[in-house]
Amino acid sequence: MKLNALQALVAAIEEGSFRGAARRLGVSQPALTKTLRELELELSTTLVERSTRGVSPTLQGKVLYERALNVQRELAAATDAINQMGGNMVGTLSVGAVPLAVMLLVPEAARTFGRDFPGVKLRIVEELYLAHLPRLRRREVDIAIGGVPDDLASGEYSVEPLMETRMIPVLRRGHPLANASSLADLGRSGWIYTGVTSDTGYATALFALHQLPAPAAAASVTSTLALLAMLANSDHIGLLPEQLLAHPLAAQFVVAPPIAEAGLPLQIGAIARHESLVLPSVRHFMAHLHRAAYRLKREP
Repeated sequence: MKLNALQALVAAIEEGSFRGAARRLGVSQPALTKTLRELELELSTTLVERSTRGVSPTLQGKVLYERALNVQRELAAATDAINQMGGNMVGTLSVGAVPLAVMLLVPEAARTFGRDFPGVKLRIVEELYLAHLPRLRRREVDIAIGGVPDDLASGEYSVEPLMETRMIPVLRRGHPLANASSLADLGRSGWIYTGVTSDTGYATALFALHQLPAPAAAASVTSTLALLAMLANSDHIGLLPEQLLAHPLAAQFVVAPPIAEAGLPLQIGAIARHESLVLPSVRHFMAHLHRAAYRLKREP
């Protein structure tokens, strides 16, 4: 199985057409079609289906596509590591981060890192909930910045604590419960969760901390903008890190009701796979994150 055949498969599936895939790879369409056909003959199966709507993967094609992506990521990481270990700081560094980190830590870390290592391209992926742990396992990101789970496998990951926060309830300005005094009062409204389900969100953990049943999930979101937009235009309630409530982006839309219960404590850390630490860019970006966190603590 040749690497160029896997590249042809990935391009065909992602572009949705042979023409787009050929253009992306800089080859002729007949050459790309021949490469894919040879791959199908080698595996004795059909990998992509052709129709008037374009190209789509078969079940077998989806399996090989996922493995091919892993191969491409591993080869790119190996190339970056070899270059960087030789003193040539080039390549791509992918970082998954929660909104708190995207707004308060990543900009400063990216600024100083980019100044020191202009040959390394940063790719930042925002996640409201720590969906980047699966991304780390799949090697889609090199570093995840977010709440550190209590059950994180220490043998699999390296964790660098950066800052402390609390997840606090927020609602729109003028909300009927804007002056609520207890978490139980808020629990009677619908909530917007930042996890995939009500079993995994921070809201469930907050209510469990105070021995209360989890509130009803009205919706779930995966971006800060979506959360703020839905809160600002409904009577739903959500959670934000307390530092973000003072940020102009959030302050114009939401407020925190004066409830008696404390927010959910959360440690924000940078998480990387142990084997990723061999990559100099990973180690250097972790150091720049520490500097950004230290600078943030010193600000009034």
